[in-house]
Amino acid sequence: MTSDTTLNIAILTDWINRYANQISDNKAYLTELDAAIGDADHGINMQHGFEAVQQRLPGFAGEPMSVFFKNIGMTLLSKVGGASGPLYGTLFLRMGMASADKSTLTPTEFAEALAAGVEGIRQRGSARPGDKTMVDALTPAVLALHQALDNGATLCEALQAAAAAGEAGMKATISMQAYKGRASYLGPRSIGHQDPGATSAYLLIKSAAESFCPAEQATS
Repeated sequence: MTSDTTLNIAILTDWINRYANQISDNKAYLTELDAAIGDADHGINMQHGFEAVQQRLPGFAGEPMSVFFKNIGMTLLSKVGGASGPLYGTLFLRMGMASADKSTLTPTEFAEALAAGVEGIRQRGSARPGDKTMVDALTPAVLALHQALDNGATLCEALQAAAAAGEAGMKATISMQAYKGRASYLGPRSIGHQDPGATSAYLLIKSAAESFCPAEQATS
């Protein structure tokens, strides 16, 4: 893709389908991570929600961009249990609000919509970087995405940079103490465990890089 490529519903649908498949493939891993510091249900809940999204995606194809994201968000709010439903639901609802009146998105508009979604998560969960949450993967990913695009990178290159930053943020949660959610009850005992929310959040960015890049350039 070139830097002026516009994203339509078909491209975004591929992203969401890839992410849903990533969640299915990593369900046991996400649940294992959550078992160490949470309720051991993150993988199960996420798979349940994104299976529902996948089933409904064909019906979203003819909708405006804002409605496409809103439908995903509302599906997750109704189908994903625990804290993940409201947080991921908010991400896509805010992306829909940022995409109002648009039938396609430029790379910069996509980055702005994603940033709006991440800010929605931060506000809803009252989480800051360093709290050992999904924000620790998403915040550096969004910053890297914007920086790369501002420096003239293609969307593919920018998303690869975002995925790398998101992965680093995810891994950084291992050494953090949790200050939000169920994991915060463990206090210092939460240190040494990778956050499951940050892991599923990294997979979201990784799936975008794989979807929006030519196959030979996609991140592994």
